[in-house]
Amino acid sequence: MKTYEELPDDAGSNIIGQVTAQANRVQKRLASVKHTVAIMSGKGGVGKSALTANLATALTLKGNTVGVVDADINGPTLAKMMGVRDATLGYTPAGVKPAITALGTKLISMDLLLAEDDAPVLWNAHTQKDAFTWRSTMEVSALREFIADTEWGALDYLLLDLPPGTDRLPNVVELIPDLGGVVVVTIPSEVSQLIVKKSVTMARDILKVPIIGVVENMASYICQHCGKEGPLFSTDKSLDTAFHQDLLGSVPFDPRLSRSGDDGTLYLDEYSDAPTSKALMQVAKKVQAFFECSTDCLE
Repeated sequence: MKTYEELPDDAGSNIIGQVTAQANRVQKRLASVKHTVAIMSGKGGVGKSALTANLATALTLKGNTVGVVDADINGPTLAKMMGVRDATLGYTPAGVKPAITALGTKLISMDLLLAEDDAPVLWNAHTQKDAFTWRSTMEVSALREFIADTEWGALDYLLLDLPPGTDRLPNVVELIPDLGGVVVVTIPSEVSQLIVKKSVTMARDILKVPIIGVVENMASYICQHCGKEGPLFSTDKSLDTAFHQDLLGSVPFDPRLSRSGDDGTLYLDEYSDAPTSKALMQVAKKVQAFFECSTDCLE
């Protein structure tokens, strides 16, 4: 197989110029964003998207301007969770206007571009059986366009909700070399924490991305009738000691949070006194403190 450099005159595609131009567009757009944060797990089913939606809401409630990229191109959920699934995207010479939640959080998601509820994301290929060959490349291109072509305006935080898999963060770091940090989500399950440890190693030791902290989601269950707290998972130990130093918070399970996601209502706004809401607000406070500390250390 020939490399691009071996093709005469780049075969007329100017692929190197196209990639450079796209990278420049991303950097230009991010120039008005103070902090970029990737929310990742490596393990599916830990409530990472729900955590992203509510972290974005918490940061907004704290007076920040917040944007969110639903980076799960094939399984987007944030538009529904954040109550903007029926939003119509506007187009201007400056870019695509994102959907805006009731509190003012901005969101871009593939779900806002799909015509029907059951419509899958399809990539151009001779047959869909052949599409897998280029799927990763096309997903990265779509994510690059989400970041570069959205008219975010000035943001305090841009959150990226990554799909499961330890291979996803390298793609984001390629697009955003100066990624501000990573929030890692796990649950009180030894299986989950086994996978999440790999994600932490990938971020911290290989990609050299700062770990903002770890969130232990669904850490316990609080009875809606008596208020008593108990374990949600049948495990002899909760969070692995390897995560304790970076713990941002342990978030109790609340069925109303799941219901809010299904209804597209803002859980933190509706149930602000609930233990889960207080835990989520504490996570947001620690994320803010991480960047405030980093800024102070540079001064």
